[in-house]
Amino acid sequence: MTSLGLPAIGKHPIALRISEKLAELNAAGLLRQRHVAATSQQSVLIDFSHNDYLGLAHEPALAQALYDGATVYGVGSGASPLVSGYSQAHVALEQGLCEITGHQACMLFSSGFSANSALMKTLFNPDDTVIADKLVHASVIDGLKDSGSKISRFLHNEINSAARIIERNPNTAVVTESVFSMDGDIAPIVELSDLCKQHGCWLIVDDAHGFGVLPSSFVNADNVDIQVVTFGKALGCQGAAILASTEVIDYLVATCREYIYSTALAPANAQLALAAINWQQTHPELLEQLTANIALFRQLALVNKLSITSSTTAIQPIMIGDNHQVIAIAQQLKQRGFLVGAIRSPTVPKGQARLRITLNAQHQINDIHALVNSLTLLIHQYSDTDAKLGALAPQTVAK
Repeated sequence: MTSLGLPAIGKHPIALRISEKLAELNAAGLLRQRHVAATSQQSVLIDFSHNDYLGLAHEPALAQALYDGATVYGVGSGASPLVSGYSQAHVALEQGLCEITGHQACMLFSSGFSANSALMKTLFNPDDTVIADKLVHASVIDGLKDSGSKISRFLHNEINSAARIIERNPNTAVVTESVFSMDGDIAPIVELSDLCKQHGCWLIVDDAHGFGVLPSSFVNADNVDIQVVTFGKALGCQGAAILASTEVIDYLVATCREYIYSTALAPANAQLALAAINWQQTHPELLEQLTANIALFRQLALVNKLSITSSTTAIQPIMIGDNHQVIAIAQQLKQRGFLVGAIRSPTVPKGQARLRITLNAQHQINDIHALVNSLTLLIHQYSDTDAKLGALAPQTVAK
């Protein structure tokens, strides 16, 4: 800065702040960067990083459904849903989702993040108290912050913690996920639903990672008031939906800025999502294979003493702890032919960096065996190195 308080000639203050932040993130092992993914035909990697749990993203019949939808409706919607972007393909998908879940009405979004954040900021205001699981998704937190509502957090999946807060705040709303995206554990939906009914609270569930892989009876209109589902996980395509009563959906359609001012989900994508739902329902062997693959991975991980959690879903975290170490292991796994997610803070709490293994119905038995073998070798190598460094460290004497 000059004596007049003006920035020195050279780098703009915003650019300087950007450079400093990038350097800080890099030093902490938290610098996130994009990497171009190979197509399924090009890739030599076995992918354990994505959320396409049933392997529908590359199903030829669904590629044909997308083509057929584009042939009829074109490749885009052309306008917002309230102008001319709401087609019969959207109506059919909404009706199909209502039939599965039992909700009265539905509205579509282009992503789960936009659906969650739009719902929170539109539904609540500064007069509201919203009770949320400690680990609820960032899109929910961002939407709640934008709404100005008071957020009260209960301990993750702890029903007693939730009960204490709900009892102090009746006639409010409770928000949780069905399957948590980083831990892979399942929320106590039945117990939360009972609590909410007892105290006049609405229960809102982000069902992104449960829809299509958990029984439809687990989250539906019988036990939740508002349900958010996404199409980019078990359905293997794109988009999201909010399901609720007719009055709630009418209110959101009339007042939700993201819905009013955004171009609608492409009708071809809506037709694809409905085709994916029908495909999933008529091919139960996909879910059976996914379940078998999860069981095999967990069995092998336990035998090899890997640090897994109690998750029984497709999301299987391997706890590492250190940011730099989790990146290094993920990079070495890639060199060995496996693509896995390296998850660091703030996505997960500091000190809980992990490899996020996601299984799908297309993984072969040999793929899973080979992954666990490589994981075991690399993690044990790092553990041995840490132990040796610890032994060489200067010893201190307590005073």
